[in-house]
Amino acid sequence: MTEQPPRIATDGDIVRIHYTGRLDDGTVFDSSDGREPLEFTVGGGKVIVGFDYGVRGMTEGEEKTVRIPADQAYGERDDERIMQIPRGQVPDEITPEIGMHLQIGLPTGGAIPATIVSMDETSITLDANHALAGKALTFDLELIELTKKGDESTD
Repeated sequence: MTEQPPRIATDGDIVRIHYTGRLDDGTVFDSSDGREPLEFTVGGGKVIVGFDYGVRGMTEGEEKTVRIPADQAYGERDDERIMQIPRGQVPDEITPEIGMHLQIGLPTGGAIPATIVSMDETSITLDANHALAGKALTFDLELIELTKKGDESTD
């Protein structure tokens, strides 16, 4: 019987990954430790681009570390995503505090998350950049399970 070559993760495959994400200073910002592995379709757009690229080419059981530049993670910080609003626009039932996360309603009906970064008596400054925008991210990855596109069982 001939040995099968290792199966390599490519677009359309379903993978289950254990991961730990760190900033350049070593701070862990997210990890699957103690949880189920992250499951997603490679190339499906459900994870940041650099994470997706990092998984491509891995084989089941493989471990590796990838460093993802900001432009392949949550993007660069954008000063246009920092805005000042009058305090009167905050609903009365909310007591604003620095670091508080709010949802900003859009004219189109959607909403974007923002964080209060400063405030004074008349206004509140909100930052709608992702908390990890402008940061390179390093991930330790372990590919736990790989299901090749088309291999899914149908019960």
